Amino acid sequence: MITYQVLVATGEQIGAGSTDIISIALIGINGESPKQLLGDKFLAKSVTKFDIGSPRELGEILLVRLYKEKSGPKENPWCCQYIDVISPNGKRSRFPYYLWVTGYTNIEIPEGKGIILTGDVNPLLVQQRKVELERNRASYRWKVYAEGAPHCIDAESSKDLPCDAKYSFQKYANFGFSVVATGLELQLRGFLQSKDPWTDLKDIKKVFLYQKTHNSELVTQMWQEDSFFGYQYLNGVCPVILQKCTKIPDHFPVVQEMVAASLGTTTNLQKELESGNVFLADYKVLDGVPANVINGKQQYLTAPLCLLWKNPLDHLLPIAIQLGQVPGPQNPIFLPNDPEWDWTLAKMWVRNTEFQVHQAGPHLLCTHLFAEVFSIATSRQLPIGHPVYKLLVPHFRYTLEINTLARSELLGPGGIFDQSNVTGNGGVPVLLRKALGDVTYSALCLPDNIKARGVDSIPNYYYREDGMKVWKAVERLVSSIVNYYYKSDEMVTKDPELQAWAAEVFKEGFLERKSSGIPFSLGTRDELIKYLTMVIFTCSGQHAAVNSGQFDFYGWMPNGPSSMRKPPPSRKGATYQTILDTLPEVNTTTLAMATVWLLSHEPEDKRPLGNYTNERFTEEKPQQHVKEFQRELDQISKDIKARNQNVKLQYLYLDPKLTESSVSI
Repeated sequence: MITYQVLVATGEQIGAGSTDIISIALIGINGESPKQLLGDKFLAKSVTKFDIGSPRELGEILLVRLYKEKSGPKENPWCCQYIDVISPNGKRSRFPYYLWVTGYTNIEIPEGKGIILTGDVNPLLVQQRKVELERNRASYRWKVYAEGAPHCIDAESSKDLPCDAKYSFQKYANFGFSVVATGLELQLRGFLQSKDPWTDLKDIKKVFLYQKTHNSELVTQMWQEDSFFGYQYLNGVCPVILQKCTKIPDHFPVVQEMVAASLGTTTNLQKELESGNVFLADYKVLDGVPANVINGKQQYLTAPLCLLWKNPLDHLLPIAIQLGQVPGPQNPIFLPNDPEWDWTLAKMWVRNTEFQVHQAGPHLLCTHLFAEVFSIATSRQLPIGHPVYKLLVPHFRYTLEINTLARSELLGPGGIFDQSNVTGNGGVPVLLRKALGDVTYSALCLPDNIKARGVDSIPNYYYREDGMKVWKAVERLVSSIVNYYYKSDEMVTKDPELQAWAAEVFKEGFLERKSSGIPFSLGTRDELIKYLTMVIFTCSGQHAAVNSGQFDFYGWMPNGPSSMRKPPPSRKGATYQTILDTLPEVNTTTLAMATVWLLSHEPEDKRPLGNYTNERFTEEKPQQHVKEFQRELDQISKDIKARNQNVKLQYLYLDPKLTESSVSI
């Protein structure tokens, strides 16, 4: 009898252990060991050692088969981290899993070496992958979320999700506590019950007496400053809207006389256009989106245009605002030298519009929903032994859970958006459809996006500076991994699992819209590197950039109103009372502020970018590449901290130590 030593590692989270009966068989190139009982006491955080007998030497161990069988009256899921097998010759092989085993079943786990189905692959491994993917496709099914929007997981609530997609007990409990604690504080002070309008903007400060941040306090002080208004296009919570303007649009008839007071006597509008100092924010995507009814009252939307100028001090300043897409006497152009409340109201309308566009487009669509598509397609098309699965799966942690919660609690009929947001349940699907129609591959790839928008040289653009550092670090890791496993472009094109994955992402996520430029197949290693870099950056850095600062910038409601109660002004002459009459009511304001507070604060059980607690790569070279990536991220973090010591409003959102690896909140 040949004896093999086996180490069985159980997950560390609460509830990871199991009292169901677990047995094992080892499968090698020379045969299979008999099924052997391991027991029914697998505790969380434990590593348990067993001796496994085989009547003959099995050769290289390709797979371990685990059997989970009934022990008590109730099935008990088990989180298996990995299996280590030590052969009689002392060779140690790791079989990483890091997934839940549910039901009474058997599963096969391949040895940890990444394998691509090109060339000569053992038929046992081919069959294992086929069975695994068939099982996954039964668990991870697509459904239509909204017409014209990316498809999503077929789950009505988090209870319907596979175990591997759900929050850990620790994260769920902490998230629930935050919701209850925040809601209780606001309930006790009566803000959530009041449908009254605000009578003084200063009263809004009373909503959150204790939940504050350094940046949110500065925003409360600076929100009316034109330089801060412009700053937010670069380093606010939606730093992807601004684009260089070299010609004034015909439907935004700004002329020199209008902006002369802003530009001064030493230059003019045409000269500044030619010098590349004029920028445009165009919110045409909101044109035609229906507005919500809140507290029984019709709310209002518009689709403004905002012209900005980079002055000689490198401040980005708004110089003209038109609150609709069709020019005319009923749609005046507002200017900085207008009376204070006219100009303030115009800027508030732009900020309200930015809130809608940001939440539905750069935030919901371009991070949450696309990350969900990447995650589902990966589970359905890439087995755990595929190197691309190993590279990507840490960046999908908890994404399906948070998105399912968002659809049921945040975005659904009667949900938080319906109660607090001008787009509401009726407008969000329309806005998503329009936004997806505008999405391009270059918009999702940071270097291409920066160049396409013409903002590659504008100074003090910390989103660009920090984002490019993170993008390049991710790109170097991806390049190292891809070139290690794919020795030629031909291996990329002939990898059936990879090509099926790319095709499914294109079909289910981008609805086969070829005009988007999204690849539906991958032909070279360079194409694969760019695509995988985009996926990882979308799920980590980009989500952090458009999510983590929400309370900082929207926590002071006048800087980002979630709704507007009056139509956009058709003439000038606003007063302070006009502002109060236009802003959302107390309960609407409070609910929106509470929501951005919760969304800005990741619950416990975090995994910052570069933290690979679950080691899925078992070969030495890929492990070295991961360590190099971690060192590079550490240096980026130090550089960002050093820079922030010298700026008033700190840009923190792309610090790798504060950037979650996945879309999980």
